[in-house]
Amino acid sequence: MDEVKRIGILTSGGDCAGLNAVIRAVVFRASEYNWKVFGISRATNGLMARPPEFTALDIEKVDRILTHGGTLLGTTNKGNPFAFPMPDGQLLDRSEEIIEGYRMLNLDAIIGIGGDGSMAILRKLAQQGGMNLVTIPKTIDNDVDITERSIGFDTAVNIATEALDRLHFTAASHSRVMILEVMGRDAGHIAISAGIAGGADVILIPEIPYKISNLCRRLDQRQAQGKNYSLIIVSEAVKTETGEAISCFHSHGEQRYGGIGQYLADRIHACNGAETRVMVLGHVQRGEHHRPSIDCLHQPLEWQRWM
Repeated sequence: MDEVKRIGILTSGGDCAGLNAVIRAVVFRASEYNWKVFGISRATNGLMARPPEFTALDIEKVDRILTHGGTLLGTTNKGNPFAFPMPDGQLLDRSEEIIEGYRMLNLDAIIGIGGDGSMAILRKLAQQGGMNLVTIPKTIDNDVDITERSIGFDTAVNIATEALDRLHFTAASHSRVMILEVMGRDAGHIAISAGIAGGADVILIPEIPYKISNLCRRLDQRQAQGKNYSLIIVSEAVKTETGEAISCFHSHGEQRYGGIGQYLADRIHACNGAETRVMVLGHVQRGEHHRPSIDCLHQPLEWQRWM
């Protein structure tokens, strides 16, 4: 009989649609080899805890989570373990605690579901601790290198597209310029994909600079054509016309992108007097059950069972 392997699995970084589907697929596939799967709580934080925090996963525990949003295991996008913020304000390297937690669970390998930042951290941990590591690309931003579509991206695009669909009607009813600000960090994939699918009149992404004068000219052209409204979709990382990033502070002093939509609204109104409204889609793009396209990413792991 083949040796029974002990596999750890964790989700790291921001949540998105499709995470539970991936966890389920891993458990289903591992069960065919009689391997044991242990779900690590709250990314690498579960391996830092003493004793390590985990849940033994089996088919019964994961069978019904296929379409559930979020992550069964919990996650975090704070606290680099190589410079972990402590209560006294100091930054402490806690990487060896994670490696020790891996050893305490007697794991043969660990599967990490995360974005580029999470993958970089997990890779460094694996190299330092001699851990066997498999990573699965997950990010609504779709900015993982050599990855055509990451888990979470398609659903985020669908949500942004639906928002544009709805904004068409209210914009037309009130003769307004509606600005939809979407996530994406430093990549404009959500904005450009949803903008094309949702029929936005202007799409602004961080990869391409713009001028307010050109933007206003486009809006004036539409008005001259008898169009009484316009839709603009903008990625959160788009900078001001002069190249300055717009951000805001959240709890614990965390600084993140946000505010470019209102910046544009103010400049457009000053330019041509258009009545503008801003909608920031925010975390609605993350907290959703996965859409059918996500199935194409995880289901082949299970289809192999029947081959």
